[in-house]
Amino acid sequence: MRREWIISGLTVALLACCVIVGDRFNSSVASSPTVTARGVVFHDENGNRQFDVGETPLPNVRVSNGVDIVLTADDGRYELPVTDDTAIFVIKPSGYRTPLSDDMLPQFYYIHKPEGSPELKFPGVAPTGELPPSVDFPLTAQDEPEQFQAIFFGDPQPRNQKEVDYIAHDVIEEMIGIDAAFGVTLGDIAFDDLGTMEPLNRTIALLGIPWYNVIGNHDINYDARNRRHANESFERIYGPSYYSFDYGPTHFLVLDDIKWKVDEASGKGSYTGGFDADQIAFIKRDLELIPEDQLVVLMMHIPLIDVEDRQEVYRLIENRPFCMSISGHEHIQEHHFITEKDGWRGPQPHHHIINVTACGSWWGGAPDERGIPHTLMRDGAPNGYSLLVFDGHDYRFEFVPVGRPRDYQMQIYAPEVVATGKLAETEILVNVFSGSARSTVELRIGDGEWITLTKREIPDPAYEAIVARETELLELKKGAWTALPKVINSSHIWSGMLPSELSAGTHAIEVRETDMFGAVHRARRVIRVTE
Repeated sequence: MRREWIISGLTVALLACCVIVGDRFNSSVASSPTVTARGVVFHDENGNRQFDVGETPLPNVRVSNGVDIVLTADDGRYELPVTDDTAIFVIKPSGYRTPLSDDMLPQFYYIHKPEGSPELKFPGVAPTGELPPSVDFPLTAQDEPEQFQAIFFGDPQPRNQKEVDYIAHDVIEEMIGIDAAFGVTLGDIAFDDLGTMEPLNRTIALLGIPWYNVIGNHDINYDARNRRHANESFERIYGPSYYSFDYGPTHFLVLDDIKWKVDEASGKGSYTGGFDADQIAFIKRDLELIPEDQLVVLMMHIPLIDVEDRQEVYRLIENRPFCMSISGHEHIQEHHFITEKDGWRGPQPHHHIINVTACGSWWGGAPDERGIPHTLMRDGAPNGYSLLVFDGHDYRFEFVPVGRPRDYQMQIYAPEVVATGKLAETEILVNVFSGSARSTVELRIGDGEWITLTKREIPDPAYEAIVARETELLELKKGAWTALPKVINSSHIWSGMLPSELSAGTHAIEVRETDMFGAVHRARRVIRVTE
């Protein structure tokens, strides 16, 4: 009933706005008077971004002020209340695209800040002046198939131009020409120096596809005195810090789960993972307009399992049979299945992906032959990105390492040589970089029988050895490179023992993983067995 009421017409929707918008203006910008923004959403047939005579207005397109969502009327027009600190944005419908900037950033919003951003270390939005008489949103028709793939970066996180260049050479160069509908950076676009955002945008734009961005904890203005002003530089470059869009049959929700707080006594700021009332309201109203049988993808920076008010989000998605979420932040690759142990009440566990990071371990580790840090992640996985293939209600995930073959999906750890008397007590470890609790990992020797391995949570042996070696080297070459982070347990290691009946000679160990989507990955390692 609620959904039918919202979409019955523009007038009724506006009445709804007047009723429900009060919480926002009383809580976050109480001193700001409201005015009404008006505009039209239209098919921009000539691509000049102007609503020209003869161009077609688009009805039933969603437009939001960050809390409320209204649908355009038959003449493509909408009205929304705004304050002096509001981003108005169109929710891109399936089959259309928004204009793109020179850096391939979607231009789907208008920021209304008459006085502009406060003075901060990194510039925010310039004064926008009075609200225009009409805030219009041009859309251009495009083919959006049911099956498509998108790229996901976790944390490129350059500190400076040198590290932007690392991304260019280590990640972007080999990706140019990739077939993807669009890409997403899952936060930590920068590493505190927000001046790296624009050169990074220019680098990623070489891929030639629209690129959406999530805000991360290193993307905020640390000198902001409150959450309201923490996103000023992000807004100047990327627009609102939370929004949504459709592509094909899939609905994407970009979320801002960085809560910025300033201690009044010390003046020091800090962040936690969480949303605020405005954003929760937006998520709720956004999902009310999405059929329950439509695939919904939530994209955020801090993993959903670590967000303070995650239970409120769980209540909004747990009865959707087709919903998944993805984040960055942790600098590991990991699959979580959220169940009742986390307060989840849905009939099926929720799949949440912590995505591989483009910067690996914060561009740490000794440089390789190219002068780029090897930046192995703490869980033993290489840096890289992911590809998600969407197909109606279904999706598939692929981990893609950079600087290595695409089929490099695991690492086998076995001794070079084993005596026949020691076979039964020799453990083989396998790090399956994107393995999950739903993976099946098996081992065989030559053409022998497959042996099912056991999942464990222990440190990756290679990462442990590299940290020890490089810590010693860094004592001699202080500051030669950025140190790797501390060793942690990896969640995607499997173990098993060698068969005791192996004869002396040279043997090939083969490991295969069947992942949760049915894809099979293989790797081999040669060992010698002696008498």
